[in-house]
Amino acid sequence: MTSAAEQMASNFSFGNFAKADELRKRILFTLGALIVYRLGTFIPIPGVDPVAFAELFQTQTGGLLGTFNLFSGGATERMAILALNIMPYISASIIMQMMSSLIPSLEAIKKEGESGRRQINQYTRYLTVFLAVVQGYFIAATVAGQTAPGGLPIVPNAGPFFIPSTVITLVGGVMFLVWLGEQITARGIGNGISLIIFAGIIAELPRAAAGLLTSGSTGALPVFVVLLVIGLAIALIAFVVFMERSQRRLLVQYPRRQQGNKMTQGEKSHLPLKLNTAGVIPPIFASSLLFLPATAQGAIGTDAPLWLQDLVGSITPGSWLYIAIYGAGIIFFCFLYTSIVFNPEDTADTLKQYGGYIQGYRPGARTAEYIDYVLTRITCIGAAYLTFVCLMPEFLRMQYDAIPVYLGGTSLLIVVTVTLDTVQQIQGHLLAQQYESLIKKSKLRGARR
Repeated sequence: MTSAAEQMASNFSFGNFAKADELRKRILFTLGALIVYRLGTFIPIPGVDPVAFAELFQTQTGGLLGTFNLFSGGATERMAILALNIMPYISASIIMQMMSSLIPSLEAIKKEGESGRRQINQYTRYLTVFLAVVQGYFIAATVAGQTAPGGLPIVPNAGPFFIPSTVITLVGGVMFLVWLGEQITARGIGNGISLIIFAGIIAELPRAAAGLLTSGSTGALPVFVVLLVIGLAIALIAFVVFMERSQRRLLVQYPRRQQGNKMTQGEKSHLPLKLNTAGVIPPIFASSLLFLPATAQGAIGTDAPLWLQDLVGSITPGSWLYIAIYGAGIIFFCFLYTSIVFNPEDTADTLKQYGGYIQGYRPGARTAEYIDYVLTRITCIGAAYLTFVCLMPEFLRMQYDAIPVYLGGTSLLIVVTVTLDTVQQIQGHLLAQQYESLIKKSKLRGARR
């Protein structure tokens, strides 16, 4: 005898998908919003010469600028109005999450439920505007004083209003993407912010793959290296899927309960702990830290101290210093973000409140200590996994600079994890739709009787 869930799983087909009108509307809305985002990455900032900037960009595409261009979906290369992409909002969100755990007043606001969450989100938007203004000013000031290798100025007529107008344009682009991401989350499928980054990477992957094959055909890369990169990408995708699905389940038991004249049997459940609780946040935030020296040099200009210029020249993808800082940043933020999003004490209190306990450990403090012990161990594995996936392609780039940045471990990690999350949400909507159809059928049968 099969359960209702098994019956619905066996009945899954494209016919059920066609009947899910609400799901189809959500998918179409998501696709439409992502198309609008992609169109915005091709609208240049007023006053900037796109040809001259593209010529300048080609001289720095293998450095940090190429990595930043990865997250912007090519908007940085075209110096578009969405050149900053969603990165200031991600940075602001992580900073607010850390501050809400360290500052008691913000922690109290966070615990106020829905109203507290809205207030934290409002603070996050304010911080996003501030970070976008700072980054936008640095970009505008840097671009205004540079020329392309051919001698053409990046900004032919850099008047007094160029920097303010550029800052306003870039900040407006960031806040538009924040609004668009929220709309996708509320009215579409998946996490809107993650899907925006996902769409940018996916849009540039075909060009990166074509560039890799062209490098192999022209001799810029040995054929065995091209085959190695393709095989490594396939292996990393399979490895990421396996690790993202991995969980450590803690057995939770509930005692027998007296309900009226009946005695219910004790139940068993599981507390799932993901191997990678932090998701893709550690690589993204570690990458943003690597941009700080280059941003500072751009703000100072030609008067930048020699040590800062040497540091920026040393932190390039494929260098040992870049790999060391990037790997250390991933490990640090993996532990930090996990401690922020998962609180063992709150979990233990929730289990105690509902009468659940882990066998061999008393409810309360001892249970929290055990959960923290297990979480720390699996976070070590998760941090090692993230570091391995993100840095493995970098070791190849140390020997072969022609390998595109878009084929790195960070981009593959983001694409796979966002895809898995979106597929799970689609399956959830289909399951809910099938539940509704079963309920309607049962009501019709009851009415006939």
